Amino acid sequence: MGSLTPIHEKVVQCNQCPRLRTYCQEIAKRKRKAYRDWDYWGKPVPGFGDEQARLIIIGLAPGAHGANRTGRMFTGDSSGQWLYKALYQMGWASQAVSEHRNDNMQLYGVYITAALRCAPPKNKPTSQEIQNCLPFLKEELKQIPWKTALCLGHIAHNTLQKALQIRLPKFQHGQKVPLEGGRWVVCSYHPSRQNTQTGRLTWQQWIAVFEDVKRLLYL
Repeated sequence: MGSLTPIHEKVVQCNQCPRLRTYCQEIAKRKRKAYRDWDYWGKPVPGFGDEQARLIIIGLAPGAHGANRTGRMFTGDSSGQWLYKALYQMGWASQAVSEHRNDNMQLYGVYITAALRCAPPKNKPTSQEIQNCLPFLKEELKQIPWKTALCLGHIAHNTLQKALQIRLPKFQHGQKVPLEGGRWVVCSYHPSRQNTQTGRLTWQQWIAVFEDVKRLLYL
């Protein structure tokens, strides 16, 4: 297994999707009032975590005022609050809160990535934008010795199918699919505010997914 640094560098330098690059740069200039003192990242966001991870977590995309601001996946927004709190509770993260990319957060056996590396307007990427980002995920999946992939939402699920060139059952929350070689794919609703504040995804449901993942990692 090689270093992921070359992949991360390619991600940050990517300009394949003009619509997304323009949107992320505009957000970085306008900013949200609460973050007016921040120097927004405003570039494609690389993956983050343990390069020898047995668990790879795949989200949708950086949040416009989350990772697009902080420069690290699931850092600085409500989705990240749920994810890192769960990882910490499971013993897979050094701290429960992740607010910026220099906060000394460390992940143990976990790597976090996404279907897209740029925030899409209204969280709705085009099929071509997903396709443009696909080589990055393919390369990460080759480099990381993962045993279980956790897909957060149907776009992550569908993108993983393409990256692995396999056919998975239709996305369902809590789904666990065995793959050849002892690997697994697990699915969960994304911990977005749209899901957590409406009760579609409760904390108990969320933690149950990670308990399932933990069992599968040690089969």
